[in-house]
Amino acid sequence: MDEIKYNPKTDYGTPKSQSTKQVTLTVDDRQITVPDGVSIMHAAAVAGVMVPKLCATDSLEPFGSCRLCLVEIEGRRGYPASCTTPVAEGLVVHTQTPKLADIRRGTMELYISDHPLDCLTCATNGDCELQDMAGAVGLREVRYGHDGENHLKSAKDESNPYFTFDPSKCIVCSRCVRACEETQGTFALTISGRGFDSKVSAGNKDFMDSECVSCGACVQACPTATLIEKTVIEAGTPEHSVTTTCAYCGVGCSFDAEMKGEEVVRMTPSKNGGANHGHSCVKGRFAWGYATHKDRITTPMIRKSINDPWQQVGWDEAISYAASELTRINAQYGKDAIGGITSSRCTNEEVYVTQKLIRAVFGVNNVDTCARVCHSPTGYGLKQTLGESAGTQTFDSVMNSDVILIIGSNPTDGHPVFASQMKRRLRAGAKLIIADPREIDLVANSPHIRADYHLKLRPGTNVALISALAHVIVTEGLVQEDFVKARCEWDSFVAWQDFVAKPENSPEALADEIGVKAEDVRAAARLYATGGNAAIYYGLGVTEHSQGSTTVMGIANLAMATANIGREGVGVNPLRGQNNVQGSCDMGSMPHEFPGYRHVSDYATRALFETAWDRPLSSEPGLRIPNMLDQASEGSFKALYCVGEDIVQSDPDTQHVTHALENMECVIVQDLFLNETAMYAHVFFPGASFLEKNGTFTNAERRISPVRRVMKPKNGYEDWEVTAKLSEALGYPMGYKHASEIMDEIARLTPTFHGVSFKKLDELGSIQWPCNEEHPNGTPIMHIDEFVRGKGKFFITQYVPTTEKVNAKFPLILTTGRILSQYNVGAQTRRTQNTAWHPEDMLEIHPHDAEDRGINDGDWVGITSRAGETVLRAKITECVQAGVVYTTFHHPESGANVITTDNSDWATNCPEYKVTAVQITRVSQLSDWQKHYKTFSEAQIAFANRKADAVKVG
Repeated sequence: MDEIKYNPKTDYGTPKSQSTKQVTLTVDDRQITVPDGVSIMHAAAVAGVMVPKLCATDSLEPFGSCRLCLVEIEGRRGYPASCTTPVAEGLVVHTQTPKLADIRRGTMELYISDHPLDCLTCATNGDCELQDMAGAVGLREVRYGHDGENHLKSAKDESNPYFTFDPSKCIVCSRCVRACEETQGTFALTISGRGFDSKVSAGNKDFMDSECVSCGACVQACPTATLIEKTVIEAGTPEHSVTTTCAYCGVGCSFDAEMKGEEVVRMTPSKNGGANHGHSCVKGRFAWGYATHKDRITTPMIRKSINDPWQQVGWDEAISYAASELTRINAQYGKDAIGGITSSRCTNEEVYVTQKLIRAVFGVNNVDTCARVCHSPTGYGLKQTLGESAGTQTFDSVMNSDVILIIGSNPTDGHPVFASQMKRRLRAGAKLIIADPREIDLVANSPHIRADYHLKLRPGTNVALISALAHVIVTEGLVQEDFVKARCEWDSFVAWQDFVAKPENSPEALADEIGVKAEDVRAAARLYATGGNAAIYYGLGVTEHSQGSTTVMGIANLAMATANIGREGVGVNPLRGQNNVQGSCDMGSMPHEFPGYRHVSDYATRALFETAWDRPLSSEPGLRIPNMLDQASEGSFKALYCVGEDIVQSDPDTQHVTHALENMECVIVQDLFLNETAMYAHVFFPGASFLEKNGTFTNAERRISPVRRVMKPKNGYEDWEVTAKLSEALGYPMGYKHASEIMDEIARLTPTFHGVSFKKLDELGSIQWPCNEEHPNGTPIMHIDEFVRGKGKFFITQYVPTTEKVNAKFPLILTTGRILSQYNVGAQTRRTQNTAWHPEDMLEIHPHDAEDRGINDGDWVGITSRAGETVLRAKITECVQAGVVYTTFHHPESGANVITTDNSDWATNCPEYKVTAVQITRVSQLSDWQKHYKTFSEAQIAFANRKADAVKVG
């Protein structure tokens, strides 16, 4: 039996079945063979017979309430609903008979009798399932008038900034309620009342004040205009769509950009998206308006000094000026005085050409990426232990997990679409262990989910916790020795086993240091080791520590020791923070590696690139971002090409960063907006949004997904074109005519990408690398038969307490994180209506710490560290533990990184954002830094609203 080829544009009414058993039945004289377990409706749709429906859609479980999908089955009485009736061998089904037609028209007549008859002026005219079904059943008249009791005057709920809820058009099909439960897992909606009084309710609140997270699942599911995007109401029905990839977090959701000409009307999650399967979050679904925000800079600018006004110039003049300055600095100070920083917001192709420019034009490896300050310990730790700098699984693997261990990650805020999938598995019975200093949503605010163990450790003690877990696994005989002997270096295992078995690594010995009861650590370790398929998911709460790399290696040790690697449902899974963190690292944007994680000192690799690029290349690792800034402060590093990254806001110790930038003679910033780093720039190249370019992103599961241009770049060029123009002006033409040619070069030179091309991506939708001759369609699960490095290697992970310690002057620990509605430094989301949920960063304080200091909810609080001071509003909450305060970093005026220190990971220099010793006091005014920033900010706003060609912003 040939596999069914599903059309992603077709709604099959009910979900697919995973059964391998086949069933043959007849539908309207058509014989069809389908997997056992699907519904008659689904089977009919596969055969090309579309049964009328309203409550059914293939993203939700069958419900059987609308009564339109009734069918007749030979040998059975009555008219069963085809959506809830499973197929059976030999069934003979009729979907079109006179009696069925009569029943359907009568049912449809009842729906229309309590529905506004405003189809011609309705925003969904031509795109309404109710309208379609009225035509499909042949409804020509409605015998029931509107004189009786009805819902036609029900008030609209306009509270949500992105969509409208109009209950007068609701048919109470429950699709929105079911989508909120089944797809999103928030359970914010319900059907309240009974009979005629039944209605959709957001907990008897308006949508904005309810538990709704604005993921858009309800809007997507609604078959009428009850729930509809405000952009559709304003712009009308889209006329065409282009499939592309979201430019926010590391989940990498696929979206259909639905367009009218060059205007985006709405972004709808693609049903065949490999990472999101038709789901979305508030950012990807709705927060794309920044692409056309008035703050966009679309004209290049130059100035000789950061104290001079900006001068708007044409592209040729800007490129020429930048090239002349780089050439001057190269001649005056030498090539080592020049470097570049790439961004995880850029495409793979853009990152590749940027590192190529630095290496081929200047002959140095002074190129780094924002992954330096987030997941560089992941690259190091997993490369050492497993042999590859990437996660081991596909997101779908979680549906086969029996135990889920989350360390230092808040998936519902940072990776919400994957979190919804994870929550489905948890509701189905998987066990949950959370190691986090805070009570994240999965602990405190997720319906029908309960963490079996919340290990509320003290910030900075991750390695101690990993050692304690390992101690239990080793000393209680829970190691899977057959796996270890077959798959790992035995000597390294023995050394590790002897180390973790020491009494000083026991949960009891480390309990006071970690802050977690020994019995809870022991129970969690036993559950992870013996509970079946166990998967570890971790985030920046692991990597952004002085021992970030050590923790990553410790996590890999746990997975290898328990044989939880190399199959579905297990693995080591770093949840990447930005859309292309994985890709930016894959593309060689680290100073010690060429694309594909090959060291610059390797002769064969270097020769390969020298031949392809026709330039001699350096064998010496270049400067990391912290090294660039240190040398700039000292006076030897003079020029920086910064593409898509805002290091002033995102990097630690802001004063050190700005001092370094002030010392440089040529800072080139390429971005959508005049960001904080641009305040210290001499050249500004306007960037292109993800809607204005072609390329690829690589998500946290190594999934390479297409980014496709849906409108012309407002600045005139895609970002890779700007870099290529700069390269040409420097005497090195790259010769690309399209982003696809860059990917072709990547594929030729990078073994894990040998099989990747734009053509294959268009055919398959997405590909998980490695994709090569051995794996032509990609690799969902890595390390199945052997590790990339051959034998897995255990590393001793000695706990070394951070030097950032509390004392009488700084008695509290500050840790940082993200929130659902905002993204990274907020440059994009702050320019959307997402600010309705998070207009400012706040400082979370435990009630005991607040009471000791006389701080009330909403008070201004001064936060002082060894590095600096800033001021935030207080939020009193028990989500943080006593002795710990927490804030987000999405708003530049909050100055979160003014107070973070220069402490960093021992192996990678990833900053220790998660541990800063601070004191907090109640204050009445902003900090000196914030007053200084306010001047900059006002100048930036003035520039955005400029009437002249130049304005002083320095």
